[in-house]
Amino acid sequence: MLRQPVTRTYLYMKAELVKAALEAVPNQQILVNMVSRRVRQLCMGHRPLVEFAPGLGHADVALTEIASKKLTYESTFGQNGKDAAAAQVVQFPGIIVSKKKAA
Repeated sequence: MLRQPVTRTYLYMKAELVKAALEAVPNQQILVNMVSRRVRQLCMGHRPLVEFAPGLGHADVALTEIASKKLTYESTFGQNGKDAAAAQVVQFPGIIVSKKKAA
């Protein structure tokens, strides 16, 4: 008898919540960072800022908080006391691999 794998829907974020959160935070990288930090807080026992249905995962609760604009972000780029125009992004150097000749 073949057994079907158990699907755990609570491990995956709901697509409609991701879309709603992206409307509040259009940058995907910032959204991912916000969700991951908030999930850590919720796992440590912080209280959710919104009401939610039982069975939702921490990531879904975080996305709901962001979509309802209970959580926001503030960019600190260029606020370190220097001129914002002088701030530059430095590219990470590539790795150069050279082959050694066998003796």
